[in-house]
Amino acid sequence: MSEARIDIRASQKKYRLGLPTRTTYRAALLILSDVVSISVAWKIAQFLNKFYSPLPGSLVWWTWLGFSSVFWIFVFFTLTLFAYHRLYSYINEAKHYAKVAQLISHLYLASLVVSYFYDPHLDLPRSLFFSAWFTSIFTVICFRLITNFFLQQIEARKKPISVFLIAPANRLKVLSCLVAKQSNYRIVGAAIASTAHSSTTFQSIIRCSPEEVLAENIPDANLASSLFWQLRSLGIALRLLPSSREMVYRRGIPEIFASLPTLRIEPSFFRGFDYRLKRWFDVLFSMFALLSLSPLFLLIIFSIKASSPGPAFFRQERMGLHGKVFQVWKFRTMIVNAHKLQASLELRNETDDGVMFKLSQDPRVTPIGHWLRRTSLDELPQLINVLFGQMSLVGPRPLPLRDTEKFEPWHYVRHQVLPGISGLWQISGRSTIKSFDDAVRLDLHYIDNWSLSLDLEILLETIKIVCLGKGAY
Repeated sequence: MSEARIDIRASQKKYRLGLPTRTTYRAALLILSDVVSISVAWKIAQFLNKFYSPLPGSLVWWTWLGFSSVFWIFVFFTLTLFAYHRLYSYINEAKHYAKVAQLISHLYLASLVVSYFYDPHLDLPRSLFFSAWFTSIFTVICFRLITNFFLQQIEARKKPISVFLIAPANRLKVLSCLVAKQSNYRIVGAAIASTAHSSTTFQSIIRCSPEEVLAENIPDANLASSLFWQLRSLGIALRLLPSSREMVYRRGIPEIFASLPTLRIEPSFFRGFDYRLKRWFDVLFSMFALLSLSPLFLLIIFSIKASSPGPAFFRQERMGLHGKVFQVWKFRTMIVNAHKLQASLELRNETDDGVMFKLSQDPRVTPIGHWLRRTSLDELPQLINVLFGQMSLVGPRPLPLRDTEKFEPWHYVRHQVLPGISGLWQISGRSTIKSFDDAVRLDLHYIDNWSLSLDLEILLETIKIVCLGKGAY
């Protein structure tokens, strides 16, 4: 897939600037602080428990720098969780320290469950477990407080943070003056809000290499399709004034900036690695599913061929990532010439706006087709599309070209990400959604709030809905 055709959630290597220096050294020092503090906590726990039961030998697979394998595994998962929850940003608030305690507690409790499944007869020393748990929370928070204090002293002596301003023409001068009054910020570039989604503005941001972008009055759809994810891939923080915050409110951190209430949106620590994980999971899952479900595929193929003349599979042109047309695979659920009869059925379309074509009692559906649609088994061949990189397991549904011809301009935002077999739209109403605008709003919500955990939630909910047969016909 060419660079211009990548999913907006992926890291844009062509324009990759690297993390800003401030973010780099801050994250590095905080990571070092966490590793040292956990090391101190475990040494204290070992000292306090030297007269009691030591760590069972079955849990010591190797030793490095005087610490057992369990310690290094715990450190790895701690740092990963902290990074996922953006605890290596420059924000220094009380709720972040509470989050630290919460995540460490979750890890220790999870370790109990894992140790049980690893060896049900394993006798984990309780004194060692609890002393390591509570000491880790104490030392990590203390070391972070000290590290953040010194970082604030260092940053107070650094050059001002560079800011790129995006706002309506009548607000650019006002906001520039407000930022100029702040000694620790400087404006390096500006653009009009109506051009925020354009490639020209994006190239200007790249040339200016700002550490933050301050934006006001940016249309929600444009924010979803371009600015947020492009800045995220470059490691540039985004500050939104309240008028622009609706679409990405869940990601924002409330903060006062130049006497203005803003929402600061941190760039992801993983910089597109989470999207690569999504793609790897798509490939591995689709390969496994195609192999394991092959007997079911053969049974469905035989049933389709036995119930009506024609091929077992149905392929249709759909619009995918960035408007690229591809052939989607499905099990055939209608008579062979169904597409030729659709024009005569348009007047019976049950959607409110006519963009999508839905008919609860479609005369073209075959007897076996009704069952396949009710169980959603007709969608299974799309695992082939997932394997080829044309679709994902989760994403906005790819629609026929007949539907896309009726799109309004803002509807095309959904094509900025890879289409999926299931999505937020499918688990939030499926065929009961009659307005395409409502469906697109769900797609935009998915794009703006995307995470690996959200994909997992959608997959689990999809399985539940399919098993219950809700909303399908």
